[in-house]
Amino acid sequence: MTHLSRAIALTTALIGTQDANADPVLEWNDIMLTAYAGQNPVNAARSAATTQLAVFEAVNATTREYQPYLGSVFALPGASTEAAAIAAAHGVIRAYAPEHRPMLNERREASLAAIANGPAKHAGIAVGEAAAAAMLAARANDGSAQIETHIPTSTAPGEWQLTPGSTCGSLAHWRHLRPFGIGNPRHFRLEPPPALQSTRYARALNEIRRVGGVNSDARPQDRADVAQFYAAASPTRVWNAIVKQVAVAQGRSLTHTARALALVNMAMSDACIGAFDTKYRYRLWRPVTAIRNAHLDGNFFTHADPEFTSFVATPCHPGYASAHASSSYAARAVLDRIYGKRGHFITMPGDVVRGVKLQYTAFEQITRDIDDACVYGGIHFRFDLEAGAKLGEHVGSHVYRENLVCLRNWGDRDRVGL
Repeated sequence: MTHLSRAIALTTALIGTQDANADPVLEWNDIMLTAYAGQNPVNAARSAATTQLAVFEAVNATTREYQPYLGSVFALPGASTEAAAIAAAHGVIRAYAPEHRPMLNERREASLAAIANGPAKHAGIAVGEAAAAAMLAARANDGSAQIETHIPTSTAPGEWQLTPGSTCGSLAHWRHLRPFGIGNPRHFRLEPPPALQSTRYARALNEIRRVGGVNSDARPQDRADVAQFYAAASPTRVWNAIVKQVAVAQGRSLTHTARALALVNMAMSDACIGAFDTKYRYRLWRPVTAIRNAHLDGNFFTHADPEFTSFVATPCHPGYASAHASSSYAARAVLDRIYGKRGHFITMPGDVVRGVKLQYTAFEQITRDIDDACVYGGIHFRFDLEAGAKLGEHVGSHVYRENLVCLRNWGDRDRVGL
């Protein structure tokens, strides 16, 4: 059940902001989210994964607690961990968000000014800059720049068609992006969606028709709130904010938090790749198209509504599987293992949708709301989300199991490690 409150007065939108600002890993994670806010969600996921891996690689080079990602970045003994984190984050964000360079340069100087001058600080800056350069080089030819779109050539029932406001199917090239931590994304490809004539398909379509339209009177206000919130807040923003709050609440070390952010963002980006591989493999139409053309689907239990419009804007790419669900369940799979599944106090930012604040005590509650947001928003069938959950769990588990494993310092190991 969602824990939704629009009346609770909080001293800050995010728990632990004051303490978090003393931690350069979390401070620069906030700066990163601001700088990447204008990017589309899947590109923001890639940018965030690159950034947080650079931060992890730099920080871990100074503490040597976990298996490195690249293994080519080394720190002099005594190098400042804090300076390494600042320089690494600044180096990647500056490259990926050049329009923010004046602000980023000012923030870098302010952050570094809090660290005493000396060999340790200079060594930390050097390792951070080296980590940023290494990660940028590693992602230079990963397929993100080879833009590919999709124009439907068939109007057969079930085939994806242009959605209202779209001119093409976007992000078709994302299925070819080189992943961060899973190998070949085709190994995670999902089974086909339900047949148009199936009971499962009819049940999913009728649910959307009832609760997902712009004029629906069957959508409770709390479901309308989550639909609007998660349409406005990207998975990258949501799950990085969650890590920040939980890491502060549990008092985790700087290296531990750097690793958690790296794994979460790796998993989200790789889940997006897997989702787009599945999307353009099956090219299933979106609910807005399906409901308007239900008289063509051959299913006795569905009925057309030619005036149907989704409550939130329908994205311009195939629906199966949901990328939002895929990336969110991937993040949850990582966080369940690092921080424990429940017993948290998480408050979503209150500045995303005016008057809407969401509160949770378990990661499962968040993914459940994200599923509902897509259904009550009218943009995904329920089975799109179930498929995304399966893909995300698989990807997140793999990323956690195979990357950045603990080498020592068992006193700071994961709360629920594998």
